[in-house]
Amino acid sequence: MLVRLSRLAALALALLVVPVVASAQTWPTRPVTMIIPFAAGGPTDVLGRIMAEQMSQILGQQVVVENVGGAGGMTGTARVSRGANDGYQFVLGTVGTHAVNQTLYKNPLYNAATDFAPVTLIAEVPLILITRKDFPAANLQEFIAYTKANEAKLQFASAGAGSAVHLGCLLLNSVLGTTNVTHVPYRGSAPAIQDLIGGRVDFMCEISSTALPHVQGGTVKALATLTSARAAVLPQLPTAQEQGLAGFEAYTWNAFFMHKDTPPAIVERLRAATIQAMDTPSVRDRLTGLGAIMTVPERRGGPYLERFVRSEIDKWAAPIRASGVSE
Repeated sequence: MLVRLSRLAALALALLVVPVVASAQTWPTRPVTMIIPFAAGGPTDVLGRIMAEQMSQILGQQVVVENVGGAGGMTGTARVSRGANDGYQFVLGTVGTHAVNQTLYKNPLYNAATDFAPVTLIAEVPLILITRKDFPAANLQEFIAYTKANEAKLQFASAGAGSAVHLGCLLLNSVLGTTNVTHVPYRGSAPAIQDLIGGRVDFMCEISSTALPHVQGGTVKALATLTSARAAVLPQLPTAQEQGLAGFEAYTWNAFFMHKDTPPAIVERLRAATIQAMDTPSVRDRLTGLGAIMTVPERRGGPYLERFVRSEIDKWAAPIRASGVSE
């Protein structure tokens, strides 16, 4: 009798597991939603849409892009952490959504290190210091001098509190001692850049992919690359370090994350599709042409991304606390 009951229990457990396994093996059977936690037209949106187009072909189902902005990217990101774990939505995260906001916000909407299944790190992208075209500075040293003399009158724009764009200028102002410059947050980089072009704000620390066309078009001025090496798309633009700010570096990165309880087979399927898209020559050319630095194979695994997120949270915590800024 006990043996029969044990067999029945085992059979019942097997029947529960089979649908999950079958679902993971056949995923996706309908369109998948990529949550981009910032406004359309911004740098994260541009990268995400390029990836979504190719991934739709690879997965055999449409990858639908949905822009869900707010709270420095936390609103859209939290939707994934609190949503279904069936793999039909995932988020395109950044240094802002998965590192900076864990310290910048007093009450972040999720734990970036534990509330997600890490899929893969896609690319890192440098930040560029850009100003309105009539800003009275031609290089970083002139910018520093003018900003120090006029900080109470100046405004810098960002894609929202907690975004990489916000953090870049937050760190820059902290290093320069110009913390009285007013921060003007927007719901994404696109509207912020439009106000910069219109002269309603003074400067931004913008991601190279969205700064590039405006720099090339002459509607804004580029004064410095904020990473340790010059950006491949703007090789003539000196870094902040070259212009006297020793050790200064600010950048962003992009990675996919799913709900923490997503079946591992689905996570792995999305990872494989992402990597295949990344390695597609047309996708790689488009992204590197926007300034993205694609990750090498040894940095594409889930365990690597998990460790990377934890290290990024720790890395940015100290300068954020030192700045005294919180949301």
